[in-house]
Amino acid sequence: MLNAAHRAGVLDAVRDSRWRQERLLILGYHGISLEDEHEWNPALYMSPSTFEARLAALDRGGYTILPLAEALAALDASRLPPRSVALTFDDGYFDFGVKVFPALKARAFPATVYLTTYYCEYNRPVFPLVCSYILWKARHNGSLNIGPLTGEDRSYSLSTAAARDSIVRAIANATERDHLSASDNDAIAERLAERVGIDYAALRAKRLLNLMNVEEVAKLAGQGVDFQLHTHRHRNPSDPELLRREIRDNRVRIERLTNQRALHLCYPSGLYDRRLLPCLASEQVESATTCDPGLVSVRSSRLLLPRFVDTQLVTMAKFEGWVSGAAALLPGRRTYGRA
Repeated sequence: MLNAAHRAGVLDAVRDSRWRQERLLILGYHGISLEDEHEWNPALYMSPSTFEARLAALDRGGYTILPLAEALAALDASRLPPRSVALTFDDGYFDFGVKVFPALKARAFPATVYLTTYYCEYNRPVFPLVCSYILWKARHNGSLNIGPLTGEDRSYSLSTAAARDSIVRAIANATERDHLSASDNDAIAERLAERVGIDYAALRAKRLLNLMNVEEVAKLAGQGVDFQLHTHRHRNPSDPELLRREIRDNRVRIERLTNQRALHLCYPSGLYDRRLLPCLASEQVESATTCDPGLVSVRSSRLLLPRFVDTQLVTMAKFEGWVSGAAALLPGRRTYGRA
């Protein structure tokens, strides 16, 4: 349908309409691959060539790329430029500095990074992700008995994604059960890699599945990158006091590193609870983005902003449908929220 609309000129008509000018599209990204991460998890990582094609499409379409806070202020003041887009990147992966920022700088495109600060300070591969990636790398290696890692004498095939996911869940459950520290978890990831024949030292040296460290964040902030809230431990607890702690722990670190105000939040994993919105407001959170696809209008709740999360799995037709605004007029899934 979007391809047909493109050929008929419908996307261009919607893109140039007054309706679109009164709306902001927030684009969301996670990682851009250093190697083969997009083959392992195309919902989380995008290839550099696909990302470059997205930026070229924004250029070609004449879209106005605005800093997030500036775009929201312009929307409120009814002075949003035509074809407005804001670029956001979740978590703060190491690849942002080496892959994304140079590509954005070449086009003078501003961006917001929603930074989760725990793995920024403890700069090791993110534990559940690296376990999954290690198992994917070893997917042709037969089976694995997880007993030495979890205490559960059980073997799983490495050949299917479902079995590998079961191994990751079993390992994560065991580490939570035993209340292991982050360094203990990293040692388990190293043992897992050794058992399936993956060079963990080499993986760590490449900074695969790592976040930026504190020095890298400070340097990019000095070059104009906007760092904002994503909670300290990438958690969105249902208890208001725990949520306040996550926001405060996150904010104090970001503001110390960047000398910027941290007033804008992205919900970890896109999950939100409407009952906690007063908690966010009391913590002076000015906006919060979801993973609910849509365009932002003056009627959008500032603590439930829609956002289109772009991935390797999104076709170029769908991407152009969303940046033009036409895809927002079609039926589809609209919420990732929880009751």
